[in-house]
Amino acid sequence: MKTSLEYGNEVIVELAGEHDANLKLLEKQLGCDIGIRGNVISLEGEGAEVERGKAVIGELVELIDAGHVVDAETVESVSSLMADEEGRPAEVLGDVVWEHRGRRIVPKTANQKKYVDAIRKSSITFAIGPAGTGKTYLALAVAVSELLSKKVNRIILTRPAVEAGEKIGFLPGTMLEKVDPYLRPLFDALYDMVEPDRLTALMEKGAIEVAPLAFMRGRTLNDSFIILDEAQNTSPEQMKMFLTRLGFGSRMVVTGDITQVDLPDIRFSGLATVVDILGDVADIAFINFESRDVVRHKLVQKIVAAYKKYSGSS
Repeated sequence: MKTSLEYGNEVIVELAGEHDANLKLLEKQLGCDIGIRGNVISLEGEGAEVERGKAVIGELVELIDAGHVVDAETVESVSSLMADEEGRPAEVLGDVVWEHRGRRIVPKTANQKKYVDAIRKSSITFAIGPAGTGKTYLALAVAVSELLSKKVNRIILTRPAVEAGEKIGFLPGTMLEKVDPYLRPLFDALYDMVEPDRLTALMEKGAIEVAPLAFMRGRTLNDSFIILDEAQNTSPEQMKMFLTRLGFGSRMVVTGDITQVDLPDIRFSGLATVVDILGDVADIAFINFESRDVVRHKLVQKIVAAYKKYSGSS
């Protein structure tokens, strides 16, 4: 089967990519031959592959028309979403959560889109799943967007200070220096989204606060966007303490991976028990991520899947 699609010059250039890199990747993903002559893209191959190719290219063109840059990552995301038949790629990838230095932060999978929607709609959202699925990063992007658009007055980021090595009290330096190793991943993500000078100013005036979980006790957090990261390392008592800090006009996101508990006994993880306790409570959302939602190196998906398979058989 052979078919042709005609588009304007700018769309063709963006769709092809540098040195036709996007087209080569599309051919590999779709299993059909793709060529460009002038303003016309031709597809040739088995009927099913050509039809799927037309659909994928149509979604890519819609993204281009909306101002998105099409690169290898975009091509792979669109192809994957079309294969899974979970939501239209243009709707998923077209949801710009935050934009910084010309770089757009968007959901990359249907599950990530559900996650972003849940954060916007629910007072408390739990995101449970393996590393690399964007749980913390997307929550931070929504938080920064809401802070800078004045929907909330501050962002509060927290993690339990649980490690296999030294206790926090025995580390040298000031309190900020003591907790820095635990909270560094949150700072790294923030620097991706906010200019360093602006981030420093926001932190100095208390609009962005990063602190260990122990500092949350006794507080009521109003008009805030609060993120608890690495929640698998909380005890049930700590989880209850944290969730009851929720104040008026605030939103909470709790992220974690119950397969990476650093506590002595996984049964004592606050994240492992919270679904059974709060699963039926209104205005609380639960999003479960899987290995296919991993948006890091493709090998990470395979590693996560392999460990899950091993755990199930042992």
